[in-house]
Amino acid sequence: MAIRTMGPSGQYETGLDAAGAALPELLAPAGGLDQMLAAIAAGADAIYAGLGGFNARVSAHGFTDDEFARGCAVAHTHGVRVYVTLNVFVFDDELADAVALGAHALELGADALIVADAGLACALRAAIPGVEIHLSTQAGVHSEGAVRLAADELGVERVTTARELTVDEIAALCATGVPIEVFCHGAICIGYSGACEFSALRRGRSAMRGDCTQPCRLAYDLVDEAGQSVVAVEGDRLLCPHDYLGIAHLPELVDAGVASLKIEGRMKNPDYVFNVVRVWRRALDMLCDGAWDPGAVEELERELGRSFNRGFTDAYLRGRSGAELMSFERAINQGVRVGRLVAVGHEEVTVELDAAVAAGDTLEIRFYPGVDARPDVPKRWPQVPCPVDAAAGEHIVVHCKRKVDAGCEVYLIRSAGVLGQTATVLERMRAEADTVAPVEQSVEVLPFEGVLTDGDVPTELAGPAEPAKREDFARMVFAWELMDVDPRDERDLSDATVVLDEVCRAGDTERTRSLMQRAGRVVCRNLGQVAMARELGATFDVAAPVFCANRVTLTWLRGLGAGRVYLSAELVADDAERVAELAACPGVLGPVDADRPELMVCEHCLLIAEGVCATDATGQVHCRDCPRRQQARFLVERDGTRLPVVIDVCGRTRIFLS
Repeated sequence: MAIRTMGPSGQYETGLDAAGAALPELLAPAGGLDQMLAAIAAGADAIYAGLGGFNARVSAHGFTDDEFARGCAVAHTHGVRVYVTLNVFVFDDELADAVALGAHALELGADALIVADAGLACALRAAIPGVEIHLSTQAGVHSEGAVRLAADELGVERVTTARELTVDEIAALCATGVPIEVFCHGAICIGYSGACEFSALRRGRSAMRGDCTQPCRLAYDLVDEAGQSVVAVEGDRLLCPHDYLGIAHLPELVDAGVASLKIEGRMKNPDYVFNVVRVWRRALDMLCDGAWDPGAVEELERELGRSFNRGFTDAYLRGRSGAELMSFERAINQGVRVGRLVAVGHEEVTVELDAAVAAGDTLEIRFYPGVDARPDVPKRWPQVPCPVDAAAGEHIVVHCKRKVDAGCEVYLIRSAGVLGQTATVLERMRAEADTVAPVEQSVEVLPFEGVLTDGDVPTELAGPAEPAKREDFARMVFAWELMDVDPRDERDLSDATVVLDEVCRAGDTERTRSLMQRAGRVVCRNLGQVAMARELGATFDVAAPVFCANRVTLTWLRGLGAGRVYLSAELVADDAERVAELAACPGVLGPVDADRPELMVCEHCLLIAEGVCATDATGQVHCRDCPRRQQARFLVERDGTRLPVVIDVCGRTRIFLS
């Protein structure tokens, strides 16, 4: 599969690595014009940005129309494509405005739109013939079936996958022939994207509407039924992961056939965008030139560490989700190690460097009390300015008034060099943006009301939305609970409605197929399950995270063969008036988990906070036999609220509303 970028001549050209494999597009974030210009200068092939309120970073600074148009003009001059994010879920009364915003973005110069809401994708396709649509990671695509469904039934040209996938899983999705976009760098949501209602149900601000309060970055305790803390790790950021760092896996991702490598960060500053993009550009160029050296990865990672990060991990790409994924101690910038203290004097310390530093850098000294220290001795992380330029191996003397000890590690958390280089580049790029003439494009918007046709609705379906109860439709059971009570998949489920899991990865396929074949009815909670149910001819309903917030999505789901459609808990809780018309449609019901609303599901097992998992003689962890799983556990918020925690047989954490 060839990946095309526009060359200096204005014609699209194909980039190949030394072995002849197509190089992926390097996709950079931009929260404003300066970030866009920094990305262009650093070597991005494409840029994604929000415009208006229908995007998953509503608090990003954003663009004026003039800034966005000029940014697009500069980008196209450099052969860089621009994508606009419309990746929230929209209500019926917003569809027309969302379609108008998409058309407006194209008029200003955008090349494609990134969408999560199926109804909005249908409306855009009907209203703007020829529009290029990419499916957002918020849609929760984990499997080959979901990729094919999105391409065949929504007509999307590209699919952005979940962050949790391994390299092998990504390769399988690429083998479908549908262009696949994967995250390669930046912040990670610990919960599966599109399957987290934590912010909405506990803070009243919806991640699905672009207003996440980031509860995963806050402090928590984990307690037993008696209220005693069971936390054994250092730190209280029990839901805070490190940042994604996939650069060591770049050759594998290219071999897999990835179409686009996506850098997270539409809330980040221009210096972050400039530094991260240029390092990834350098890595791709090395691969293209046949100069890739695994030994260079450490230096590339060190350069990336000069920009904001919460520590780095490649755990997901390796199929891991344990303690190595997590940043238990801190949810803020952790920088990159540059040395250690070798001497401590009066208000000054001597640092032995293992990486270069520059005058004006901000250094952080990490002091931890020794095992013999009094209990009241605190950790200290004084931040001090670097006084001189110095190379690896040199010693420098730094002013520090706080008490620290020899042996403390020293980290660079703010690079004067990156800031200075970014400022220089931006001065040049702003001058270019001031001289460029935006290219106005005319986009015809056709009526899209026709996609609202409900089609045939089974007459036996229920009426207005009410909270679904387990006795409503025969016997309702949850698939993740069945893994414990029916480990051999032998139970007769012919009179049951089985609510499937939110996650549908390759490892979940066999079990999901078995449930569909044995159950009287299933509730699909992932597009991959919808594809599987259609293939097997199973009777199926849908529920969030197959998210339905408007009647166009409802029509689309029914067209796929879905019977009942369950609204999400956050819609019913906060948007009852806005979804009243949708809720009144035949067969639309309240939350499938109304009796126990789920806040989050994540691949990481929260019980790891209690200490290292027990393993067998081969070093394998067997979650089914874990004694911790059999004991009640609660995540405790700072206000004392206790949230029940359950770990399933797959080791996935589920956090419930108290």
